[in-house]
Amino acid sequence: MGGEPRQDAGARGRGAEPGEPGTAAQGVATVTRAADILACFCDTRRGDLGITEIADRLAMSKASVHRILSSLRSRGLVERAPDTHRYSLGPLAMRLGLAYLDALDVRTVAAPELAGMSASTGETATLSMRVGDARVYVDQVTPDREVIMSVTLGAPIPLYLGASSKALLAWMPEAEDPQALTRIVRYGKVLARVRAAGEVAPSLRALTEDLVTIRGRGWAGSIGERQPGAGSVAAPIFDHQGRPVAVFSVCGPAERFTRVADECRGVVLDACRRVSARMGHLASCEAVGLFVTRG
Repeated sequence: MGGEPRQDAGARGRGAEPGEPGTAAQGVATVTRAADILACFCDTRRGDLGITEIADRLAMSKASVHRILSSLRSRGLVERAPDTHRYSLGPLAMRLGLAYLDALDVRTVAAPELAGMSASTGETATLSMRVGDARVYVDQVTPDREVIMSVTLGAPIPLYLGASSKALLAWMPEAEDPQALTRIVRYGKVLARVRAAGEVAPSLRALTEDLVTIRGRGWAGSIGERQPGAGSVAAPIFDHQGRPVAVFSVCGPAERFTRVADECRGVVLDACRRVSARMGHLASCEAVGLFVTRG
């Protein structure tokens, strides 16, 4: 006969049995919502959040937020202040974060991106890091073509010389400290005497102005600055505290590189954002859509 489908009385009022599709889907949804709630705490200056704030941000009901926070609290992932009833990250969340950071190695994280940058641009991709008041190349991937640029791994380079050096220095605290910059330039002159007599250190004023420009646009470029006949574009990789921990660059013969510099710059910046996100840099996480916490 017609009418509404009848439901077995025993089935009404109970959820799906363990192992049934409904249970699995509900479980995944709950885990996703719990992860979204935890991610909210990464995006607050105050450090604590109330149930209403979280519910509004994620477009969830207060009851659902309260239920998930209670579960997270029972496992030490969040804590609740007894006086304000606001929530903050708990000790287990800290342990998880520290375990992730301990396992991070920027060279390991960067390796696939190096290969990808070289493949997509047809030029040499490099990774540099700071060592004292100098910079060294720690890895490179070269393209399979007849004329290429190649760098020497491990050799110290002045922090004011070339795109990779300036992309690193521009975001270092020393960039805004005249005494520290003077020290870096002085040490760079010592390296330059060892490397090549023709290298000339910039004036402190010119270097400071250059670094301000680089910070403003987010990348550094050079033609024939460190190596005659070479062109390069570089950008920094940031860690979870916003510190520059390494630099990506793409470089090639200047005559060829100038024609593809804009394309190479985009490739480098995208790769830097992805690796910075893996290193825990919040702005990069949002830029690459690693998590979204706003409703």
